[in-house]
Amino acid sequence: MSLDTQWITLTWMLLSGIVMGMAYDSYRVLSGQLRFPRWSMHTLDLLYWVASALFVFRMLYAGNHGQLRFYVFLGLIIGVCFYFWLLSVTTQRFVVMLIKLARTFIHWCGHILNILFVMPAKGLYKLVRVILGFVLAILIFLGKLVLQCLVPFGKLFRWMFRPLLKHWVTPRWMIRAGSSIATIWKRWF
Repeated sequence: MSLDTQWITLTWMLLSGIVMGMAYDSYRVLSGQLRFPRWSMHTLDLLYWVASALFVFRMLYAGNHGQLRFYVFLGLIIGVCFYFWLLSVTTQRFVVMLIKLARTFIHWCGHILNILFVMPAKGLYKLVRVILGFVLAILIFLGKLVLQCLVPFGKLFRWMFRPLLKHWVTPRWMIRAGSSIATIWKRWF
């Protein structure tokens, strides 16, 4: 293996160590801000380490076709130490800022959706309710007016059929049905 390949591999491993540190800090800040359940932390830790191992192997394969040497570990350790020494605080602040921006964006999207869809739907619902209530009130008024106009005809028919009605016996079920209809009518109107 040539010296150039070794330096390229060392550089790739330095960058891999920095990326692993960034991913770890991002994951740590996200898990603290989003408050994942305690039982899921072990699974997320395992996923982090599996993803890190796959990433490092990919970088190692790109650098020197997967040959594992001492300087590979040295590059990873130096990269991680460099990251935690210089870039860790900046990354954590950046991730917190991104989380705040995402929350603000989601809040504004919810507010815009409320203004564009929810409030008009509520207004339309109230308008339809008022219109239907008005139409129902008019129909009830017209129904009572028609009934008041039919009262004289009812008295006329009763007077005309009085001789026949003297011999009529109303069945009980008709009396019960009529009384239940009358109570429903009084309850509604």
